[in-house]
Amino acid sequence: MNRFLFLTHRWVGIALALFMFIWFSSGLVIMYSGPSALTPSQQLQHREDLSPADGWLTVGAALAGVENGTATNVVSARLVRLAGHPSWLIESSNGQRFALSAIDGGVHEVSVADAEKIAQTWLRHSDDIESNSVAVTYQDTGPQDSSVRNYDTLRPFHKFSVDGSSRELLISARTGEIIRDSTAFSRTLYWTGNWIHLLRGIEVFAPPEVRRNTLLYLGLFAVVASLTGLIVGWQRWRPGWFGKKTYGQGRVHPYREKWTVWHFWTGLIGGIAALLWAFSGYISTNPLQLFSEANANKNEQVNYQGAVVPDVLLNWQPSAIIHNDTGNDVVELSWRYLGDQATLVAITREGDRISQNVAGAAVNFNDGALLDAASRLTKTAVASHNLLTDYDSYYYPRHYQTTYDRPLPVVRVDLADEAGTRLYLDPQDGRILLKADTSRRVYRWLYSALHHWDFGWLHYRPIWDLWMLPLVLMGIVLGSSSVILGWRRLKVEFKPKKKKAAPIRVTSVDKPLA
Repeated sequence: MNRFLFLTHRWVGIALALFMFIWFSSGLVIMYSGPSALTPSQQLQHREDLSPADGWLTVGAALAGVENGTATNVVSARLVRLAGHPSWLIESSNGQRFALSAIDGGVHEVSVADAEKIAQTWLRHSDDIESNSVAVTYQDTGPQDSSVRNYDTLRPFHKFSVDGSSRELLISARTGEIIRDSTAFSRTLYWTGNWIHLLRGIEVFAPPEVRRNTLLYLGLFAVVASLTGLIVGWQRWRPGWFGKKTYGQGRVHPYREKWTVWHFWTGLIGGIAALLWAFSGYISTNPLQLFSEANANKNEQVNYQGAVVPDVLLNWQPSAIIHNDTGNDVVELSWRYLGDQATLVAITREGDRISQNVAGAAVNFNDGALLDAASRLTKTAVASHNLLTDYDSYYYPRHYQTTYDRPLPVVRVDLADEAGTRLYLDPQDGRILLKADTSRRVYRWLYSALHHWDFGWLHYRPIWDLWMLPLVLMGIVLGSSSVILGWRRLKVEFKPKKKKAAPIRVTSVDKPLA
């Protein structure tokens, strides 16, 4: 059994040595690269002032100009300015996103000229731009690369470069929203971090499921390599405690060569972390589809909100009068609804959300509206609910998120369905902020907790950095020593064998005749 463990660790480790080194190195880059796409709070900071005026079209009037457009498709409606033009940004129940003109109705296509004005406005609100006018250059329009994942409904994107720098902006041709603001440095961090770590290059020449299956099997083999290495390491460690025997000259391990010593110690000390990262990475591929989807699907979203859009949402006439007691610029007015109730919220550039008092609309959604919507989601009763004024182990902000991205307070609702569905609902605008059934809550601990260490005090920086950095650096040393030792072993195994010289046969020599 010991020989089997040793040989398994040797050859699986040799096969995965380079992958492990790449995963640890790219993981270190990911720790400090930030998200590749802008967060909602970052998008707000650069928005154009809304400054609404009387006479703009209602949502219903703007929808009337859309071919085959029906009001029942609306999930949310947001009033913004795009290149000075007031527009309703519509999200439909089938996942479509588009902009409607609030002046003349109909779909408002974001042209290259409009996108250029949007880029100029964005740059004027950037802290690192001193001039009020910065030249931008149009590059192209297309789907762009994998750094803007999960934004298929906003494609294609207009790409602009900022003159005199490596900065680039990606602007949705559907809604005019800026999805990415990047520099050459941040793009390099993405390509050397996230792109490599998740093997996204495979999707260049193969379907996404090929990449997923590759990660699944690599993760499984990485678990085997880490587990067998831990067992072998513990077997060979002889610390001499309680008078037990050590190796010669009091050494606690049998190794003398530099790289084997480094491999032993980093594997022994950081091996458990490597095993947990390998295991959680394997879990992230959702093997055998053990875990449910992270978000509510389209049908659930429609059930949750209701099939009929309230009249107040469709017929509200935009007005120059906005309730705003913050003193900050309002950049968006957002309508959402649940059942027969709808609410209007003004949003400032700093992320303040101010509920508006509109006749026929709710200022906030009460518990009755939220619980009715929650029970419609899976068509089951509500088991329990309570108001959370602080984050818990499942609903919390990630390192680059703000309270706008993860607002408080929230209503936590547990449904009485077989899946044990739990919802975190925003009482101000009714959004489903998080959906986590029993399997998803297990996934949170088996993947996110073990891979990102985002729980308890470890979630807070710089505590998180002080915990993660030593472990990742040990992983890099462990991976690099694996590559070197594996290469040495392969050279020995495949070195041409010298042919043995044929033995010399000595024969007796006849004695000469006397």
